[in-house]
Amino acid sequence: MTAGSRSLSRTGRLAHWTTRRWLRVGAGAALAVLAVLGGVGLWATNRASAITSDLVGTRSPALSNAIRLEAALVNQETGIRGYGLTGDRTFLEPYRLGVNAEKAAVERLNELLVDDAAGRADLDVVLTRAVSWQQSIAVPVSRAPAGAPVALATERAGQAKVAFDRLRQALARQQAHLGAARVDAVTGLGRAEDVRNGVFTAIALVIVLLAAAVFEGLRRGVNEPLRRLASDADHVTRGDFHHHIASSGPADLRTLGDGMESMRSRLADELATSEARRRLLGEQAVELKRSNEELEQFAYIASHDLQEPLRKVSSFSQLLQRRYGDQLDDRARQYIGYAVDGANRMQILINDLLAFSRIGRVHDAVESVDLDALVDATLESLSISIEETGALVTRDDLPIVTGDTTQLGMLWQNLVANAVKFRHPDRAPEVSIEVARENGVWRFAVTDNGIGIDPQYADRIFVIFQRLHPKDRYPGTGIGLAMCKKIVEHHGGNIALEPADGPGTRIAFTLPCQELGT
Repeated sequence: MTAGSRSLSRTGRLAHWTTRRWLRVGAGAALAVLAVLGGVGLWATNRASAITSDLVGTRSPALSNAIRLEAALVNQETGIRGYGLTGDRTFLEPYRLGVNAEKAAVERLNELLVDDAAGRADLDVVLTRAVSWQQSIAVPVSRAPAGAPVALATERAGQAKVAFDRLRQALARQQAHLGAARVDAVTGLGRAEDVRNGVFTAIALVIVLLAAAVFEGLRRGVNEPLRRLASDADHVTRGDFHHHIASSGPADLRTLGDGMESMRSRLADELATSEARRRLLGEQAVELKRSNEELEQFAYIASHDLQEPLRKVSSFSQLLQRRYGDQLDDRARQYIGYAVDGANRMQILINDLLAFSRIGRVHDAVESVDLDALVDATLESLSISIEETGALVTRDDLPIVTGDTTQLGMLWQNLVANAVKFRHPDRAPEVSIEVARENGVWRFAVTDNGIGIDPQYADRIFVIFQRLHPKDRYPGTGIGLAMCKKIVEHHGGNIALEPADGPGTRIAFTLPCQELGT
């Protein structure tokens, strides 16, 4: 594998790294570096502390006590020499003080040099030579009678000088070694402090570099990609849906950019589709307007030109029956009756179709409608059929709604008329009108005790021209409930066949509760 391919391979692997992974790896590396430097700094600090403790607790006290030991021995030698020359016991006082000082210094040196073999060796040499001098000179002289010069001191003056000089050499060597050890400790402490200070300086520098690296990494890897992404998104939000959204940075930011680009592309496609649909809707609106104009023209023709021939057929057929009825046989009179009935039913059908087509187109006022007064008017218009059938109509207090008075009148006219028309032959019609407010709508129900409707025809009954009974038994055009459905839906409600508690039919529908102007 060449260097270039290895570089590409590494770049490819790093391309899958997310922001979280970059931060995790960067934080891990930074913590590792800081941990190593911290370990070195801790070691240097402990090293400096140990050297300081050795210097303060051992080296300096050892040198001081070595000097005290030398002073104690010198005091002993001075006192013995003075006593030997004069025999005056006052000279033995420095000797006794020196002996006590020697014991204290030796005891302290034994404690301080317990782990220092070289120091103990020097101390042993000093003590050996001190004991030799003391046993040969100091002790015998100090025990001689006072009052006159000690002859033994004069006799051994030369020996005493040689012995004490050797002791001085041992003391000098001991102090030189302890002084050198102290100098080494001071030098080691300086080096340890330099290392410690250097490590802490390096830690501070690494922290500064890491902060700079994190700042720069976030700027290049996060802030810049997000800034470019926000800029591209801003172009799109201002309406430039063809502006490409580029993705850059870590894998998760690229995924976000790709998602936004995909969304922009879909929005652009949807916008193009919506624009095409808008143009199509515009064309369809023009076509619908033309179709409505033709429908208006057809309605005019149906209401005038088509009904006029029907009226003539019906009128002349009835005139023919009256004038020549005694000359016609039963078959001829039956044919004339068929013609008159067909013309009348055709005229009724045309009128119903006209009324159905005008819903929402001709009568479409928006006003407050008092349903109590409207239903009273409806019952008044149906009073003849209600009286003939002995129907009983009960109702709740009805609210005031917003809508078209003519259309709502047609709605109640059809519902109540159907309840009376489709009565059961064995009982008088009973019609109940109920109302309740539910979830922001008025819910109405018209229930009768008539012949009922099979639930399987629940949807069919609201389709125009869909009849469930023959014309000779229940007259009508099959438009009534279809007209009711169209009126209710035009007013923003729903209508449906519901199961009745007893025999008969229950038609329920809803109307909005809003008042006029809300």
